Amino acid sequence: MRNRSYSHTQSPKKKRNIFIFVAGFLTGTIAFVSLYQVTVYFSTDESCMMCHVHPHVEGSWKLSKHVNNSSGTKVHCVDCHLPPKNQTVNHYMAKASLGFKDVWSFLTKDSADFGWDTKSELEHAVKYIPNESCKECHTNLFPAGVTDDAITAHLYYEENEKKLDLQCISCHLDAGHYNPNYVHGKMTGIPGLNENANAGVLFDTATEITAFADYTEQIPGTSTSFKMIAIPGGTFRMGSPEKEPFRREDESPVREVTLSPFFMAEVEATWAQYMTFYANTMSEGRTPPEQVYANNSNPNVDAISGPTPPFGFPDQGWGFGERPAITMTHYAAETFCQWLSKKTGKKYRLPTEAEWEYAARGGTETPYFFSGSPKDFSDQGFWRKFFDAKTDSISTYVIYAKNSQNKTQTPDAVKPNPLGLKNMLGNVMEYCADRYDPQAYTKGGAEANPIVTEGEEWVVRGGNYTSDAADVRAAARDCSHHEAWLKTDPQQPKSIWWYSDIRSIGFRVVCEPDESIQAK
Repeated sequence: MRNRSYSHTQSPKKKRNIFIFVAGFLTGTIAFVSLYQVTVYFSTDESCMMCHVHPHVEGSWKLSKHVNNSSGTKVHCVDCHLPPKNQTVNHYMAKASLGFKDVWSFLTKDSADFGWDTKSELEHAVKYIPNESCKECHTNLFPAGVTDDAITAHLYYEENEKKLDLQCISCHLDAGHYNPNYVHGKMTGIPGLNENANAGVLFDTATEITAFADYTEQIPGTSTSFKMIAIPGGTFRMGSPEKEPFRREDESPVREVTLSPFFMAEVEATWAQYMTFYANTMSEGRTPPEQVYANNSNPNVDAISGPTPPFGFPDQGWGFGERPAITMTHYAAETFCQWLSKKTGKKYRLPTEAEWEYAARGGTETPYFFSGSPKDFSDQGFWRKFFDAKTDSISTYVIYAKNSQNKTQTPDAVKPNPLGLKNMLGNVMEYCADRYDPQAYTKGGAEANPIVTEGEEWVVRGGNYTSDAADVRAAARDCSHHEAWLKTDPQQPKSIWWYSDIRSIGFRVVCEPDESIQAK
């Protein structure tokens, strides 16, 4: 049989294909890099000035707050006049469109004939300043030195942006090009900023309590009101029994606790309530936390300083109004209570941990105040790899990981517990007046109105919108994590009012009835 030899050399055709591929790849890469470098070149301030021959454009830009500022940050032409670079398609489409118009005008028109004064007015400016670009840079809307009225106006604008149909440039026309004759427009009719606009709807007095029954508190000098529920005193079993699914060691042993009657807010403190406090008290001054806590025992405090400006958007872009107020510190929540007490003449405070659990249970002794087992609702456990957790009944009463859409919800999204309280479980964690001690339940037997005063962190209860069903049980305990919740706060010293790294913390208030009311 004749031997056959096989050539392992590549055919001319194959070599040619490889050469074409490599050459094409290199050519494409060079073209892409070259094009990119061209776009970078024509994004410089100098290249913009080649076409924009407005006689004052460069001088007014250098005098503006975008260049002439103490931060050392220089905002370039494309930062304002093009969509943000993270909007890649929109960014380059806008660049191509504006570039074509600029070149065409440069070649065919005489700049002396342009009506520069007219083109500098708001009607034309809004066409060339994407609002997204303003927001991209100004994630911190409250720089040092901003006035209280400006803070309120910015928060109002954020909440009502679509309704107002305004852009940032509508008020800040001189931000990018300095105009000594420009007068900043002032927003009017803003709650807390211009309360005369609410004349006729402001409450003159706080609600008078004549009996131990539900009432609607009204804050004098404002249009804000909220419902308080009368919680009868009694004795209950606090904590979780050993057989309760997902129980933790800090929930035991179960102990009997006796509580005096108290009033508790129907819902978590809302943004509407908290921003009323903010508008009434905001200040750049800082009262030391120890002084605020000391003031809680003194109802005759003359002045209460309010929160400094938050960093970024405290509502996370979800909306203000009736959503629960979030991201404030325990100190801020205590200060709110102190302010509310001063305004109404009553004794408002945060609930003790015992009061919170007593109210959350609503007279029940089961894991939740509604029927169902944590094992059926929770995503934890081996069988959840094969079978979905149940969501019926729990979704009716609790905003948690399964139904929250990964954000807080308004109170009307759930039904109340047997006492008429909404969102006691889920939605946002709620501060208590107690310091957190994991061994607290082992240190006392039957007690009356207990409160823990020693510990580094504060008790938080109720779970939140990201919680598994196991963590929204009535007995489940947790605590604040002060340092971790402030980790990315850029301020020095770090804020004592707002947390930068937690979006699911809030609070609700309780009110102590007078002894005469309790006796009735």
